[in-house]
Amino acid sequence: MSGNTGTVPKTALVISAHAADFVWRCGGAIALHAQLGYNVTVVCLSFGERGESAKLWKQAGMTLERVKDARRAEAERAAEAFGVHDLVCMDLGDYPLELSRDDKNALVDVIRKVQPRFMLSHSQYDPYNTDHMYATQVALECRMIAQAWGHNPGEKVLGAPQLYLFEPHQTEQMGWKPDTFLDITPVWDKKRAAIECMEGQEHLWEYYTRVAINRANHFKRNSGGQSGGRDCKYAEGFQSIFPRTVDEL
Repeated sequence: MSGNTGTVPKTALVISAHAADFVWRCGGAIALHAQLGYNVTVVCLSFGERGESAKLWKQAGMTLERVKDARRAEAERAAEAFGVHDLVCMDLGDYPLELSRDDKNALVDVIRKVQPRFMLSHSQYDPYNTDHMYATQVALECRMIAQAWGHNPGEKVLGAPQLYLFEPHQTEQMGWKPDTFLDITPVWDKKRAAIECMEGQEHLWEYYTRVAINRANHFKRNSGGQSGGRDCKYAEGFQSIFPRTVDEL
């Protein structure tokens, strides 16, 4: 997840099924790359207002619009903590998340506008939350369309950005196998601050702190371990979809 410097801004794109997903699963990557000079755009396909806001729904007199407003505010605060360049809330509904052809074309427009050097989204399988795997199916479809010269001819087409799949909630059930570990220690304070913006899902704060600590152990093990490996306190894991093109290993 790195790019060459130049006059063209370095960019990245996150496609998040619900308003909090980008915080738990790739917030460190967002904050770190923002710090490295990337313009990071985050697309929230929904606010997770029906299925991921139980704490809010337990309050008396709660309404759908009030839940959405609360989750939007949380996402905006988290995005600010990370240094997100642009937060796009498509408000497409959740449980289930469903996109029309027009919705997908709108996402293609975002992809082409951003021209990301890499993309981030969910695992390809998630039996606990089909919104998540649907979001990645949509991300792959829209990435493909954005590469098509015959789609809205005359627009700048997309190159071939890597799609990294961020960590799901129960990795053993999702078939998710990380091949990339990112040291997020320098921006951990930002991620923890953003996590604490997610008041509707307070039960996940410590869980995702532990995940980051565990992945730091894996980072150290794979960077050389006890024989020259560099230290790391917090990390995130990712699974890449596409082969990498290299000139040397």
